[in-house]
Amino acid sequence: MKGRLLPVGLGGAGLAAVCCLTPFLPWLFSLLGISGALGYVYRDDVLLPILAGFLILTGYALWRRRRTK
Repeated sequence: MKGRLLPVGLGGAGLAAVCCLTPFLPWLFSLLGISGALGYVYRDDVLLPILAGFLILTGYALWRRRRTK
């Protein structure tokens, strides 16, 4: 799990940022067949905390990597 924190953090932060800035999320949800959940998730009060959480995870992974060297 040690080596996976940074890629998961960066990938999640990137995906959340793309969903905040572009209409990528409706396409993704329609491909997954869960477009009915768009009204609940495609809001800034949901996406911005998700983005913040992934950025915190990325920061923690970078801090942990620097500490172990």
